[in-house]
Amino acid sequence: MREIRVIDDTGSQLGIMPPPQALAIARQKGLDLVEISPTAVPPVCRIMDFGKYQYQEQKRAREAKKHQKIIEVKEIKFRPKVDEHDYQFKKKHIERFLAEGDKVKATVFFRGREMAHPEIGRRILERLIGELVDVAVAESSPRQEGNQMHTILAQKADGKSARRTSAPVADQRRPAPSPAAGAARPQPVAEGAGLPPAGDES
Repeated sequence: MREIRVIDDTGSQLGIMPPPQALAIARQKGLDLVEISPTAVPPVCRIMDFGKYQYQEQKRAREAKKHQKIIEVKEIKFRPKVDEHDYQFKKKHIERFLAEGDKVKATVFFRGREMAHPEIGRRILERLIGELVDVAVAESSPRQEGNQMHTILAQKADGKSARRTSAPVADQRRPAPSPAAGAARPQPVAEGAGLPPAGDES
C-alpha cells in the first residue's frame, strides 16, 4: 500500500508511514486524518478536527463575501436637443455615481430625423468626457449602435471611492469570484479505504 507523509495537529512532521498507522494515531487523538496534498510524492495528510476545519473555512468564506465590493453600471440618458440646465443636472448625477465607485453609461438617444445627425450626439458625449477628465476616464470612445450612441465612464484610478472599488463593467450586480473557487478541497481519509497505489503495490 502506498505510504503517506503525516503532519500532526500541532504542525509537527511525523514522517512517512502507511495510512493505517496514521489513522490509528489520529484515532488515538480523537481527530481525523485529512489528505491535504494528494498530488505530492508521497501524498501529504494532516491530523486535524475536520468538522472544526470545515466550520472555519465556511466562516472565512462568509467574511470574504461580506467584504466584497460590488460595482454597478448606471445609465444616464441624453437627447440630441438636451438643454444646458438638463445637461448640467445629469452631469452632476454622473459625478455622484463616479464618486461612489460606480461606472456610468452615458447614452444619447436619437429619434426619427435625428438619426441623420449622429455628430450632435458625439459632440455631447465628447463634451462630457472633456468636462469630467479630472474625475473620470472613458473606457470607450462614443460608439453608435442603432438609434443610440454611448460611452462608458469609470472613476479615475487615483479617485477616492466612497464605498466601492473598481471592477469589470457589468449591467448587473456581480460579486467578485472567490479566489478559492475550483481549488481542490481537503478530504478526510476513511478507515480501511486506504489510498490508491502510486505504482506497484508493496
